Amino acid sequence: MSRSAPTCSACGFPRPPSPSRSMSCVMRVRAFAKINLSLRVLGLRADGYHELQNVFQSIALHDTLTIRAARGPFRLTCDDPDCPSDDTNLIWRAAERLWAVSGRRGSVRDISVDLVKRIPRQAGLGGGSSDAAAALRALGRLWHVDEARLRATAAEVGADVPFFLEGGTALGLERGDRLFPLIDYPAAWVVLVLPSFGVSTKEAFGWFDQMAGGRAFQASRRRSAERLALRSGESLALPDLQNDLEAPVAAHHPQIVRLVRALRKAGASHAAMTGSGSAVFGLFSSRVAAAGAAGALCRPASPRPLVTRTINRKRYRALARM
Repeated sequence: MSRSAPTCSACGFPRPPSPSRSMSCVMRVRAFAKINLSLRVLGLRADGYHELQNVFQSIALHDTLTIRAARGPFRLTCDDPDCPSDDTNLIWRAAERLWAVSGRRGSVRDISVDLVKRIPRQAGLGGGSSDAAAALRALGRLWHVDEARLRATAAEVGADVPFFLEGGTALGLERGDRLFPLIDYPAAWVVLVLPSFGVSTKEAFGWFDQMAGGRAFQASRRRSAERLALRSGESLALPDLQNDLEAPVAAHHPQIVRLVRALRKAGASHAAMTGSGSAVFGLFSSRVAAAGAAGALCRPASPRPLVTRTINRKRYRALARM
């Protein structure tokens, strides 16, 4: 019978086979991507943010964070040279906020984070926010931060971060951070097409404002969104799936429209740009259908498709555990 690995008395996580006490505590946690089944922009708020009605959906594509006890200042490394490893990275910001919330003084120290990046950046897949949420889950357990303070910290780090503490299918209102869990969307296989260009969130919303003429937020549109939230315990009906950022982004990057059309032609039940772009997704009923569509879209000098699948809330929480 195999023996279980010894655990760290401080945090309860497995110790690696290393003689070094300073590196004895290791935590690994997955950070899953999301797609936006729907993203409606209800208008511009008085505080300068946009009022949103998001329908988030977790997918299996993920980054991996390895968190170790390491003497000295906080360190963040990443296998993607284009990913920042300083305080502009949301992992760093999450660690700083949670360190203060936990009652510790000074700068974060005695922790290192190694990030293996698989979620493309500036693609609308929520990679940075999911990484931050994964760090909060791990460090919150290590530093004994309760659930309420953890969730409040997540909202401070970024509008999308709270969703990644929930997973599955969820409605996000206001800035996207007021969450209502929905009955999970039916399981589907997902084809992701990743253009060679990225789109920043700031660019996408700026283009939307130009196209919409700075439309002011209307309370009646919030009431409509809140009525949907009140039905969050029901099965999700999506007759009006739409990403309001798709048209303004496609006006600057026409390839978005071509990719959405190609996915629909390949048999996707729904195809759209996700988030602020640039990734485009299509939903399929089977792995065979998804693989066939990905093969049809895989051509020389074309964006590389990825095949993954949706994750329901129960499965998300099981997989996201450390």
